[in-house]
Amino acid sequence: MNTNPDSSKTPQHAFDVVIVGGGPVGLYCASQLGIKGVKVCLIDQSESLERDLRASTFHPPTLELLDEMGITAKLIEQGLIAPTWQVRMHETQEYAEFDLSILKDHTPHPYRLQCEQWRLSEHLIQYIEQHLPNVSIRWNTSCVSFDQTSTQVRVTTQSPVHDAQVLSCVILIGADGAKSVVRKGMNLSFEGETFPETTILATTQFPFHTHLEHLSYINYCWKKQGTFSLLRLKDVWRVSLYPGLDESIDEAIQPNRVRAKLLEICPSFGNSPVLEVRPYRIHQRVVNHYVKGRVVLVGDAAHINSPSGGMGMNGGIHDAHNLADKVARLIQGEGIELLNLYERQRRPIAIKHVIEQSARNRARMQENQTDKRRMALSELQRKSSDPKLALGYLLETSMITGLAESNAIT
Repeated sequence: MNTNPDSSKTPQHAFDVVIVGGGPVGLYCASQLGIKGVKVCLIDQSESLERDLRASTFHPPTLELLDEMGITAKLIEQGLIAPTWQVRMHETQEYAEFDLSILKDHTPHPYRLQCEQWRLSEHLIQYIEQHLPNVSIRWNTSCVSFDQTSTQVRVTTQSPVHDAQVLSCVILIGADGAKSVVRKGMNLSFEGETFPETTILATTQFPFHTHLEHLSYINYCWKKQGTFSLLRLKDVWRVSLYPGLDESIDEAIQPNRVRAKLLEICPSFGNSPVLEVRPYRIHQRVVNHYVKGRVVLVGDAAHINSPSGGMGMNGGIHDAHNLADKVARLIQGEGIELLNLYERQRRPIAIKHVIEQSARNRARMQENQTDKRRMALSELQRKSSDPKLALGYLLETSMITGLAESNAIT
């Protein structure tokens, strides 16, 4: 994206860093840069913080990072600590259960936290407003184009309030999600695939835990025809459903069809209200480069994956933590090659520990053959009952191993 119409006639505003994207990853990156004294402008095309259904699982390393700003305790108050998670055979009620307390010597947070991602965004905005006057947030502002030289990036923005403005900066960070405008402007390949199935996410206050025995707060379930998941938050259950055979997406999201699927899971569901329904496609992609000159990608702008295992948002926050350190050092005078180190440390981890692990989780739950399901369940039960195997598996699935490997790359 090298065009910048009439840039010589538009007012310029100088920042150290411009971040495009006001989700939790962009906001976390802005806060970390702000803490380090960097002058940041974050822009987002939304009118204000969006509170729609998105990520809801926080892994131990992410909670450790958020502890540094005092945010973890607030999320715990608003969320639900999940000490275990399960893979279940719905009809027989057999399950493999993993107890995260085994991680107690590796993290101060040996559990998953179930809490809506927008709550994290709220706390980050509040932190920025109260503590970081060097960080500004501009809602309702889009990135139209950008161009860069060897010393700066110029970002043309547009909003209903202002005519086109040019923001000049040392580094531009694209944290603007799967449909990233910044990534498209970098002309990079976003390689991967879109999976054939569509997930239908529904929320309800129906107490599944009082009707299904031995239910955990996080449950990935096989049923006779297909699969579903049940994830409990403080006030609601999130249920991931899938269209039936020969059922279109439009048909599957109709209220009567959604209710029928919930009744199939638990006949006692009855006429309980369904609060929200949102269909979404599952993608698995990673950009071929995270960095191009002085423009850098982070989070979903760089890699997207199956939500199975809750690794997307967490991986993006880990990206942002790594990147903020290097960008701050660059602003303070170190070389731009620090950005290449960021790519070396984070891109292989996204492939190995986020995309491949979430793809394995998805493939396991998409298995339809009973004998293969039973073999998979038996293997998970073997792992969960062996302390050494369980520890290694939970270090991996809780993203502790990936973060340690990332930090060790030079």
